[in-house]
Amino acid sequence: MSVELLTTNEMAEADRLTIAGGTPGVVLMEAAGRAVAERAAAMIRKRGGTKIAVLCGPGANGGDGYVAAHALLDMGFDVEAFALGDPGALKGDAAWAFQLWSRDAPPIDTFDLDHADFIIDALFGAGLARDLDGAAYAMVERVNAWRRDRRGCVLAVDVPSGVDGSTGAVRGAAIEADATVTFFRLKPGHLLLPARKLCGATTCADIGIGPNVIAPIAPRTFWNEPDLWRAHLPVPKLDSHKYARGHALVLSGPMAATGAARLAARGALRAGAGLVTVASSSDALMVNALALTAIMVRRSDGPRGLAALLADARMNAVVLGPGLGVGEDTCALVETALAAGPSRRACVLDADALTSFAGAPDRLFAAIGNASGATVLTPHAGEFARLFARGEGSKLSHARSAAERSGAIVVYKGPDTVVAAPDGRASIASNAPAWLATAGSGDVLAGIICGLLAQDMPAFEAASAGVWMHGAAANAFGPGLIAEDIPDALPKVWRALAP
Repeated sequence: MSVELLTTNEMAEADRLTIAGGTPGVVLMEAAGRAVAERAAAMIRKRGGTKIAVLCGPGANGGDGYVAAHALLDMGFDVEAFALGDPGALKGDAAWAFQLWSRDAPPIDTFDLDHADFIIDALFGAGLARDLDGAAYAMVERVNAWRRDRRGCVLAVDVPSGVDGSTGAVRGAAIEADATVTFFRLKPGHLLLPARKLCGATTCADIGIGPNVIAPIAPRTFWNEPDLWRAHLPVPKLDSHKYARGHALVLSGPMAATGAARLAARGALRAGAGLVTVASSSDALMVNALALTAIMVRRSDGPRGLAALLADARMNAVVLGPGLGVGEDTCALVETALAAGPSRRACVLDADALTSFAGAPDRLFAAIGNASGATVLTPHAGEFARLFARGEGSKLSHARSAAERSGAIVVYKGPDTVVAAPDGRASIASNAPAWLATAGSGDVLAGIICGLLAQDMPAFEAASAGVWMHGAAANAFGPGLIAEDIPDALPKVWRALAP
C-alpha cells in the first residue's frame, strides 16, 4: 500500500478528479463493491457458513454494500441486504447500486442476527460527520454483541460504521470489525487509536483511481513505512569512515540514574553513528566507564562542562533527558545544547528535558527558535500534556499544533506514534508491538533518532525512520523484550532496509 494517507475530504477530491477525468462514478462504486465481495468470500470460505447479511446505509457506503451483495449472490452465497432508511430515496450512484441489487432491502431493525453467519457493515463510511443515534446506534450495539457472544464475523466497508476516518475517533458507537476493506489509499483513522483496534485487518483495494490525482491533492499525512524515508536513509559507502558518520553525544544523569543514558547511547551507535560519547558528571564517571566499551565517556559537569564538549564541532547530534533529572539544572543544560554555535547541531529532547520545562514551555520554545540545527521532541502522552494544551481534536492535530508552536519535530509516542513537522507534514506508525511498553524503550528511541541525525538524515525523516526501526526491532525480538534488547535487534532491521 502507498504511504499517502487521505482525509475524507481528500478522498472525496480523489473521486471527483477521477470522475472529471472521464471515469463514471458507477464504475468506481462497482469496483469497490466487488472488492468487498471478494474479501468477504475469502473470509467466509475460510471460516465456514453461507448466510451473509449486508447492512446498507443511506449514502455511497450503502451503495458499495448493494454492489457487494449482488456480487456475492452471483458467487452462490445466501445473501440478504437490509437498509437504513428508505432505499427508494437513494440518489446518484447509490440509487444505481440499489437497482443493481434488484431485490428487497427490509429495514435494518427487522434483521434477525441469529440467521447470519457473516455481516458486511456498509452503513457509514469514513466521512461520517455526526454521532450515531437511533436505529443506526442500536444496530451497531446489536452487531457488536452478536460478534462477541456468538463469535460472529464482521467485514467493514471503508471504515467500521461510527469511525471518523480523518481522526480515528468514535462517533457515539462504532462497529467492532474483524476486517476492513478501504479504497485507493488508507485514511488516518485506519492507523490512529481507537479506530485501528476496531478495523481489524485492513486491506486497500484498487478501484481504478490513478496515482496522478495525488499531486494536485498534495496530502501532508503519511503512513510511516520505509517508502516514506528510505531515500534519505544513511547507508555507509565503501570509502566511508567513522568520522564521516557523525558523532552523537548523550548526557548522563547522576550516579544512581545512568542506565537511561547508556540505553540511548547504544541506540545511537546501532543506528549508525560513527562515534558516540556519554557526557558524564564527575560522580557518575566511573559507573559509566565501567559499563561501556565501544561508547566513549567524557567528563561534563554542568552547563559549562557541556559547552566545553560542544565546542568540538564534530559532535553534531545530542540527546538530553533520559535519567537527567527534573529541574532548573536540566533546563540550563538544554539551553546550552540548543544555543547557536559555530556549526549546525541537532538535539533530541526526551523525558526529563521535557518535564523540566512543564511550567515554562515558552522558555523551551524560545531556545528551540535560537538553535542552529533541528530539534526533535519525543514526549509520551503525559509529557505532551505538560508542555502543550490538547483541547479538542485528534492525536494527529495535537501533534501538528505542537510542532508548529514549538518549532520542533514532535514525536508524540504511543502505539500509534505520530511524527509531526512545523511545516505540516506528519507520519503515523502502525508497527509498534505491545512488547515495547517496557521501561527504557523510549530512551533507546531517542538514541536511534539521534544516531540518524548524526549522519545528517533530515529531521522529519530521521524521526519517522527511528520510530519505525524501533518498532521493527521490537517485532524482530518478540515476546519477552526489554529495552536492552532493542539495540541488539537493530542489525536485523538494517539488513532488511539496506540495499
